[in-house]
Amino acid sequence: MARRRRGRGSNIQQPQGPQSQRRGPVRALREPAAFAKSTGCDSDIPHEKLTIAQARRGTPANRPVRVYADGIFDLFHSGHARALMQAKNLFPNTHLIVGVCSDELTHQFKGYTVMTEDERYDALTHCRYIDEVVRDAPWTLTTEFLKKHKVKGHSQIDFVAHDDIPYTSAGSDDVYKHIKEAGMFVATQRTEGISTSDLITRIVRDYDIYVRRNLQRGYTAQELNVGFIKEKKYRLQNQVDKMKETVRTVEEKSKHFVYRMEEKSQDLITKWEEKSREFIGNFLELFGPDGAWHAIQERSGRMLQALSPYSSPRGSPSSSPTRHPHSPDLSPTPASPSNASLSPPTPPRARKKGKRKSTSTYSRHGQ
Repeated sequence: MARRRRGRGSNIQQPQGPQSQRRGPVRALREPAAFAKSTGCDSDIPHEKLTIAQARRGTPANRPVRVYADGIFDLFHSGHARALMQAKNLFPNTHLIVGVCSDELTHQFKGYTVMTEDERYDALTHCRYIDEVVRDAPWTLTTEFLKKHKVKGHSQIDFVAHDDIPYTSAGSDDVYKHIKEAGMFVATQRTEGISTSDLITRIVRDYDIYVRRNLQRGYTAQELNVGFIKEKKYRLQNQVDKMKETVRTVEEKSKHFVYRMEEKSQDLITKWEEKSREFIGNFLELFGPDGAWHAIQERSGRMLQALSPYSSPRGSPSSSPTRHPHSPDLSPTPASPSNASLSPPTPPRARKKGKRKSTSTYSRHGQ
């Protein structure tokens, strides 16, 4: 198998078969659909009339089923795109031709449009389901239009796709009545909830909102067809809305701040409660009836009792076990009852003489 190098200086080799050789350049985006020629189709391939059953079974590649769908397509939206998608997928091999009515016909039979006909033409060319766009399409499919789009005596248009609801316009109960009678009509389904009329209704309903929006975006009152007084009114309302938005923002921030403070305060209170419980528990463990401090006191008391005897009865010289024997005591020691009973009290004179005698005795010894 033949191989080729990928890139300069690369050792990676990739096979190159006949399929890769025939592969052409890949386009990322689809080119816009072509506009139909005013003279019709220039193809020389004969187009025989097809039935719906034949078209659904499939046709040769060079004989696609030509389906025609027409409309105004103002403010092109998803409802339009879904209808065209259904028309494109009606048959296995479909060539979708879309006719767009001009501004003149639309203003005459339906009303004023938001987009111009050129804008509507260009919008449809960028829809991926469309193969060909017919400009200035007729309001109804006339014989002249069918003659204009013929190939070798046969109609270029095989079928017409539209929703099955009777379309009353231009003095007719249904502009597609003759198409249905000819067996060329294929029905599609409408997308509920969206239409050009609905979009315009939304804009008209919220007219003030959109005017104020465009004034904020830089459009002038003249461009918006707004008078002087209304312009000032709308600008004042814009200023009031800005102030309300500012107040709302400050209020939300303040609420958020208060909420955060409440959370923090709640966390702080919870921590305080936990710490206080822990402190009380430690205090009770230390100073409670069964705490360590009580046990220490009991042990110290037992040690003191073991080191010193119990105190003697009241009135004895050793009534205070903790008194130091050499500590001076100026208070008179009461006489014990036993000594008082044995020896009578000495008269005052005798005691004085005895004192003097003892003093003289001491003086003699000193001499």
